[in-house]
Amino acid sequence: MFIDKAKIFVKSGDGGNGAISFRREKYVPLGGPDGGDGGRGGDIIFQVDTGLTTLLDFKYKKKFIAENGENGQGSKCYGRDGKDLYIRVPMGTIIKDFETGKIIADLSHKDDVFVIAKGGKGGKGNCKFCTPTRQAPNFAEPGMPGEERWLTLELKLLADVGLVGFPNVGKSTLLSTVTAAKPKIANYHFTTLVPNLGVVKVEGINSFVMADIPGIIEGAAEGIGLGLEFLRHIERTRILIHIVDISGIEGRDPFEDFVKINEELKKYSVKLWDRPQIVVANKADMLYDEEVFENFKKKVNELGFDKVYKMSAATKQGVDEVIKEAARMLTEIPVTELEIPEEERFIPEEKRFTYEINIEDGEEGNRVFVVSGSFVDRLLSAVNVNEVNSLRYFHKVLRNKGILDELRDMGIEDGDIVRLNDFEFEYIM
Repeated sequence: MFIDKAKIFVKSGDGGNGAISFRREKYVPLGGPDGGDGGRGGDIIFQVDTGLTTLLDFKYKKKFIAENGENGQGSKCYGRDGKDLYIRVPMGTIIKDFETGKIIADLSHKDDVFVIAKGGKGGKGNCKFCTPTRQAPNFAEPGMPGEERWLTLELKLLADVGLVGFPNVGKSTLLSTVTAAKPKIANYHFTTLVPNLGVVKVEGINSFVMADIPGIIEGAAEGIGLGLEFLRHIERTRILIHIVDISGIEGRDPFEDFVKINEELKKYSVKLWDRPQIVVANKADMLYDEEVFENFKKKVNELGFDKVYKMSAATKQGVDEVIKEAARMLTEIPVTELEIPEEERFIPEEKRFTYEINIEDGEEGNRVFVVSGSFVDRLLSAVNVNEVNSLRYFHKVLRNKGILDELRDMGIEDGDIVRLNDFEFEYIM
């Protein structure tokens, strides 16, 4: 089953908590604090696996959670770091932030790895808070939480040559003729429901990868038919082989078909429309009038396309000529990276612990200054407000972070209350 789009959830590991511990031995009555640090949480890492060609695995597993770091222990024992979690994806996978739709990473090389979520840092044990004036700290630092987010994975096939054209014009037949690929072939529209890849190996030319894209129809760029789902698979191609049915056995005009497909390419991406094209008039073995091809070629040349070939994929007439021309053009066209516009790139926000201060009316005519936010949660989880040394550290952090200065700027007075979650104290200048 070919799956080229998936939505998954990733979460890196939380950091382990620092330990609160004191050395206690028979002949060492004043051993002091010896709580070790917590371990780092595991990262979530994407890794290219060239053996994969689809995102099928993500149809069955959608949540990926890395291991947490272990908590610190006494005797200055550090907690073990959490194991990193590697997620294997096919080459050509694009990772997007689900909420914004912006691109985080493009994994288009065989050795690509990308850290999508870094594990949380381990918290410091109480031995790290020991100072000449605070010799027995009864508090430690909690581990930092890991990062989490929903992602969209999109697979854009890595092919040198892309076959485009209306349904049932012979794209799959050409692919099966020049490669070992075995696409489904039948005489009805939309025989090809998924993209097919094949490697073209011909003596005397460099091998290259060819992709047979499901038939594009008029309106594909607006989502009609199968075209929009698979147009992205030809974004990375260096050359397009545009196939039309020259036989006219279905009552279609080959030149009108050629124009319509190019209009859809242009609507989807101007850069895709600008890609070099080899125009192939297929099913020439059923052509009743040679003049039909000559008129078609003349009109296509007038549009600026000078490489027009007559071919029959079924009888292999003219196939070698088309393939050799494609190989020659590939030697002149360098491999370029997929360009991602700046406005489509995902810029991660700096991970910071924030707070805000709001003023409420107190029960005794005074005011209550409510400090809330992620900074408050982390601070309160790190200290023991019922222990003197820990409470001193708590006030020191409020002062160093500028919260006390901000409270003064807001007009706090003696007797007013400062509340942080469930803990509150009376402000005294």
